Amino acid sequence: MTVLPVTLAAAAAAAVLNIWLGLRIGALRTSLKISIGDGGSEALQRRMRAQLNYVENTSFVLVLIAGIELAGKGSWWLAYVAAAYFIARVAHGFGMDGGKVQMGRMVGTITTLLVQLGLAIVAGLVAAGVM
Repeated sequence: MTVLPVTLAAAAAAAVLNIWLGLRIGALRTSLKISIGDGGSEALQRRMRAQLNYVENTSFVLVLIAGIELAGKGSWWLAYVAAAYFIARVAHGFGMDGGKVQMGRMVGTITTLLVQLGLAIVAGLVAAGVM
């Protein structure tokens, strides 16, 4: 049996972060008394987009991490890359609220793009037999 510790830890972190983003939406829905949709609330739209953007990107990151790890190329560095990704996504989640923490959105976006690009390059090199 192949155990993929980085992939399993990343998938667990992904699930917990998705729950956190959903709870933030739920708390805002409750305070605004909006059950369905966004009710025209920009704050609710921002939080909903933060979660959807997270879901849109995380599947690619998890697949790349799993593929690299399955190929036997995921040493210690892969765990650090995964951790950087999830820290960036927390920053993005807060940054999407705007205000004083809006810089987190940019940091989260840039880090997300760099992580995906880096993992994609490594995966391509592994597939090509270069790594």
